[in-house]
Amino acid sequence: MAASILHRITGDGLAIVGALGLVWWLVAAASGPEYYDYFLGWAGSPIGYFIMIGLSWAFFQHLFSGLRHFVLDTGAGYELTGNRKWSLIVFALAILATAALWLWIFAGKL
Repeated sequence: MAASILHRITGDGLAIVGALGLVWWLVAAASGPEYYDYFLGWAGSPIGYFIMIGLSWAFFQHLFSGLRHFVLDTGAGYELTGNRKWSLIVFALAILATAALWLWIFAGKL
């Protein structure tokens, strides 16, 4: 049940926060170099990285949870122990994928 609720929360978070970030980026790009530099200052700040890491975690959590729901829609995985195990695996995979992505991003900046 918690995995399903988290799936909905991450989907809403991606839609709301991701859309606001995309719109801010597009407005900054259309407003000229001064405002775009201001946007990049925010995006490159610790708060910006925190938001981007959170969005990437939400993306991977939503992706892997959606794949889990797809398997459930086929009629497989409804056993309680298997369902609980796959819920935990989805959560762990999302954390690992997020860590791998950001390690790759930060490794390119060294």
